[in-house]
Amino acid sequence: MLFKNQYYYFVSGLPDFSFDSTKLPFTVDRFREILFDAIKPEDRKLLARYFLRYDNDNLFHYLKKSGAAWHPAGNFTREELEELVNRVKADEPMEHPLAPDYFAAAVKAWLNDEGTNGARTLEDLISSFYMDYGLEARNSLIARWFELNLNIGNILSAIYARKYGIDIQKVVVGNNPLAVTIRENPNARDFGIGQELDWFETIVRISEESDIYERERKLDKFRWDWLEEETALDYFNIEYLFAYLCKLEILERWVRLNAEEGERIFRELIQELKSGIGMPDDI
Repeated sequence: MLFKNQYYYFVSGLPDFSFDSTKLPFTVDRFREILFDAIKPEDRKLLARYFLRYDNDNLFHYLKKSGAAWHPAGNFTREELEELVNRVKADEPMEHPLAPDYFAAAVKAWLNDEGTNGARTLEDLISSFYMDYGLEARNSLIARWFELNLNIGNILSAIYARKYGIDIQKVVVGNNPLAVTIRENPNARDFGIGQELDWFETIVRISEESDIYERERKLDKFRWDWLEEETALDYFNIEYLFAYLCKLEILERWVRLNAEEGERIFRELIQELKSGIGMPDDI
């Protein structure tokens, strides 16, 4: 049996929270800082894979010179990413312990203008590379988390593509068995995967929710419940901490959304009061 690092003291001190919590125990950024200080180097490298999606955005916008704001949650600074790109351009190894091979593949595709061929835009190409990379994680839970989100995304993309008359081949990403099956069965009611996934109909029902806010919240609740079930017997290991991180990020998203919604409603009420009783506009 493979020995796993145990973090008894660190986990014991972590505050609890639930999906319906209205306050964060700390931000994801703060938790990441204390988490990475507490865990072993091999586990830090494992969790760094989770944050590569921010590096993907940074890489895409850097290559396209879009001028988008730099996402600080990635593993690489702007200078580090620029160095990686320059090394690939010079046909040199990237030589960074956290740099995935697909970065080089994406940069080369961009240099050869392959990222814009057909349906595979550069952004889609990077996303597809990232998903395949996630599935290769040397940790069963992390690999399955990547696959879960890949499958959810592809199912929803296929459903909406069919609804709006878009070629399903153009929206399905990744190369795992389910993605391949969807591409091969674009006209089947269940895309040929209804018998493979016991939660397929659940995602279909969620996709039918007309309220975008409620739809996204139900999807996150589905992810949350999946994490709870998959880590029911994990207590002090990296799997527990990974699930904690994922759930904290879900909670942070909704706490912020609720705060934004609350501010919007407050401003609407103030505006109504102004209109009703002639309050000055500078209030």
